[in-house]
Order: sequence, then C-alpha cells, then structure tokens
Amino acid sequence: MTSREIVLANLAGRGAPRCGLTFSGERVNDVLCLGPRRPAGYEPRRWVEGRLEYYDDEWGNLWSRMVGGCAKGEIHQARLSDWSELDELRLPDYTQPETWADMAEAFSRETERYRMAAIGGWIFDNARYLRRLEVYLLDMGLYPDELRRLHAMVASVYETKIRAAAAAGADGILIGEDLGTQTGPLFSPSMFRSYFKPLYTELLRLAHEAGMAVWLHSCGQNWLLIDDLCDCGVDAFQFDQPLVYDLEALAARLKARGAALWSPVDIQQVLPTGDRALIEREARRMVTAFEGHLIAKNYPDLPGIGVAAEWDQWAYEAILAG
Repeated sequence: MTSREIVLANLAGRGAPRCGLTFSGERVNDVLCLGPRRPAGYEPRRWVEGRLEYYDDEWGNLWSRMVGGCAKGEIHQARLSDWSELDELRLPDYTQPETWADMAEAFSRETERYRMAAIGGWIFDNARYLRRLEVYLLDMGLYPDELRRLHAMVASVYETKIRAAAAAGADGILIGEDLGTQTGPLFSPSMFRSYFKPLYTELLRLAHEAGMAVWLHSCGQNWLLIDDLCDCGVDAFQFDQPLVYDLEALAARLKARGAALWSPVDIQQVLPTGDRALIEREARRMVTAFEGHLIAKNYPDLPGIGVAAEWDQWAYEAILAG
C-alpha cells in the first residue's frame, strides 16, 4: 500500500497494515501537509524588545513570546478590545488564487502521500484570540448576539479556505481548536451545541462533500465533547496529551464513532520525563490501543516542551516496532 492508502485505511478503520506515520527528518512521513500563502494584503511584522519578541497575525492581533522560548507565545493585544470595533474588523482575504498556488502545484505532483491542507485555526480559536480568552468566556454569557456575529464572520473565512483546499486537491483539512483544560472542556457541552455545533456541522459538511476528511487538533481534555465533535463530522483527532484521557476508553470511543487518533507519545506525562523505558512502553501501549485507527507523529516544538531529540527517537522506534 502507498502512504496515502495507509493513512486512508487508518481513517476508515479498515485494513491498515500499520499505523500511519508523520515524523520529521529522515523518518517515515506518510502525509504531505501544506498551508496556503499569507492572505492577500497582509504583510507580517516582527520585532524584538529586550527579552520579548512581538509579532502580529492576519487578524490584527499582536502577540508576544520569550526570545528562545516556545514558538507561539501569547496574545499581547487583542484586535477587538471592544465590541464597537466589530464593524471595522478586516477579515483575512484567502480568496486569491495565488494564495493557494503553491499548495495546488505540490499536491498535483504528489502521488504517494496523503495530501493535507493545514487551513489554520477555527471558529473558537480565532474568536477567542480576537477578544482574549478571559474576556471571550465572559462574552459567552454577556454578549451572545455579538459573539454569534463574530463566529459567523470567522466561519465565512473558513468556508473560503475549505473550498480553496478542495480545489487545490487536498485529501483532508487540518483545523485547530484548543477546547479543553486539564480536566475538561473550557465551556459546557450545552454551550458548545449552542455556539458552535451548527457552524461546525455546516462547514465540515462542505469538506466531506468535496471528498476531504477533517482532522481536528485540540489540546486539553475534551471527553464530554467527543460525541458532539464526531456528530459534526470530525474524522481524526489530533491530541498531543492523550493521557489526560483513559487511553483505552478513548480508543474504544473513537473506534465506535469511526474516528482515528493522530498523536505523539504524550508530551506532558511521558516524553518530557526522558525515561526511555516509560517512553517505549507508552508508545507500544498507544499502538495497541488504537490499532487500525492510529496515525502516530512527533511533536514539532521539542525545545518548547523540554524534550531531547533522542527521547523523541525512542518513541519513534518503539512505534515502528509495534
């Protein structure tokens, strides 16, 4: 089987000879994952002041990060400090063909690997940054009409991205929402159903109608939302901390819902320990639990989680060995 066929078999839970693999460097990578060029009219800014590096994003937010620290950092100044600014919010423009030209060209040449379009964040992800998380969570109770309007505006950008990714030849899209805390979702399942489920369902329907699978990244523990997310159309869950769940229970739930896991060996409780025996044991445990429904990966920012490349290699070799 080709790499693409192996990934498709794991997504479908049928006939995979091994788990899918997406490891960097000279290791096996079954997926070609590409994003679009920056949106039309956006020129990024980045500068350093003392120990902090500042940069903006295409939505108009200003970020800061410690120089030499984690890659992303935190919101320094949100674009929508007040709801009165909503009418003036300029949405990033992903409608121009040249924005997707590199992806389309690369996908047209790829004959072996699964073609994934990384289309950015998602509705909660972008909206919470535009307001700052602590303000956004208050908005859910205090400003429902304004929040729904913002969500619809964000969703319109992702509708454009989904259609463009399909036209570029993607097999699947990767979206990202950090929905959970260490112990559960950031908001109740009823709030998810009210604020997000209809928009998720419509957008993911468009992806499926275009023949693309949907891969969702989310940090935290999202057990109470998994069934709703599957209802919306999520095909694979990218969890970096699978051990915030009961691993075997999570495997059973995803298999029952026809979904796959895309995950490294746990980046919170296992990889940072540097304990080779533990890393190898947990790698084998993950392969066994999710057999036929697993795409295993490395974590892209090892310095940001205090993990040596050698420790990551132990995980990779244990996964290959099964």
